Amino acid sequence: MPVMAQDELFRPPDPPAPAPGPEPVAESFRAAPLAARLRPRTLDEYAGQQHILGPGQLLRRAIEADRVQSLILYGPPGTGKTSLAQVIAAQTRARFERLSGVESNVADLRRVLQGAANRRQNTGQSTILFIDEIHRFNKAQQDVLLPDVESGVVRLIGATTHNPFFFVNSPLVSRSQIFELRPLAESDLLLLMRRALADAERGLGHLPIEASDEALAHLARVSDGDARKALNSLEIAALTTPPGEDGRIRIDLVAAEQSIQKKAVVYDGDGDAHYDTISAFIKSMRGGDPDAALYWLAKMIHAGEDPRFITRRLLVHAAEDVGLADPMALVLANAAHQAAETIGWPEARIPVAEATIYIATAPKSNSVILGIDAALEDVRKGRTLAVPEHLRDGHYAGAKRLGHGEGYVYPHDHPDHFVPQDHLGADRRYYEPGDQGTERKIKERLDRWRALAAEARARSGESGGKP
Repeated sequence: MPVMAQDELFRPPDPPAPAPGPEPVAESFRAAPLAARLRPRTLDEYAGQQHILGPGQLLRRAIEADRVQSLILYGPPGTGKTSLAQVIAAQTRARFERLSGVESNVADLRRVLQGAANRRQNTGQSTILFIDEIHRFNKAQQDVLLPDVESGVVRLIGATTHNPFFFVNSPLVSRSQIFELRPLAESDLLLLMRRALADAERGLGHLPIEASDEALAHLARVSDGDARKALNSLEIAALTTPPGEDGRIRIDLVAAEQSIQKKAVVYDGDGDAHYDTISAFIKSMRGGDPDAALYWLAKMIHAGEDPRFITRRLLVHAAEDVGLADPMALVLANAAHQAAETIGWPEARIPVAEATIYIATAPKSNSVILGIDAALEDVRKGRTLAVPEHLRDGHYAGAKRLGHGEGYVYPHDHPDHFVPQDHLGADRRYYEPGDQGTERKIKERLDRWRALAAEARARSGESGGKP
């Protein structure tokens, strides 16, 4: 019989174990937002993203065959990145580990990677590592991942709202398949909301709810393709709308509008939406569409974009795409830029919109940028031309003895203030005026001058051909 210490002999018996209460996991699940409770458990429950998950698509085949390799999912919020990772976790026989780019550090990474290496060596089981918001990892943290991703110790699934080609290390991107998730269609959002209303276990089906088609259509439209926003707004409407006399909760258009409030524009200050929107703004002006240009401008204003960022692009666009077809475009763009600097939003929206409309409706010519770029290309690749003697500075002692300035003809002493003379030492042509707006007159004048110059070269015995 084992010898017991004296205090153990006189210790009172352990009290009976308390009766088991509700499981904390289940309790936390019931308290979770509707969007979290309704996450898909299988590919069949997953809504949207048919371009990568439709029948026969590569990613769907890989998931169904449990052959998912390292991949990075990126797209706007609420498009199903985390949900897709959880579907993969449910399908795979691999160990599924999850980290957050916001909360996890290098020590957490090393712990998971070491465990994956041991598991692979001892049992042969592979590990899928899901990292939410992977763009939040700094370069050092991403570098820690690289060797184990490359060697296959872990299969990485990264999720990010930022374009991985800009925010994730290139070596990590090159070892991963990149899948872009798109905003959900309104039909997908309607499907999810109706599923939530019918699901008594995970959704709102245990409540006596009636939601009008008009209300659901409004939530789907205003959610901007964000499933999380649509579902959580539906839940707010369900939980805050008082029941009628018959005890039923009726969600009408007014309740839907109140539950979603102001539309939140999807727009990040340093990511895809930032650059995609300004690109659409510029291309709409270039394409002569003031209505589209004003919409993209309004989106940027609503999202709080720096007005100077917008007006700097106006300045460039006025010179690049309108140019000399209407020189006033650059003047007005500069005035809008100065106004934005002085007064800021919201008043600056007026001069900025004025410049936007003017530029969008102005005649277009890209002859300026084509001309300067052609000249720059010649300077970079061609033989450097010396300044002709008659164009050199002759305003200093000794210049005449060197022949500098000799033979130069002053244009203002001649009719039309023009005289044909060589200004380059070679026959090069960079500026080709268009036939739009003011540039039509420039073209007529320049064609006449160039013809006179060609006649002068012919008389002097020059070839007039391009070198």
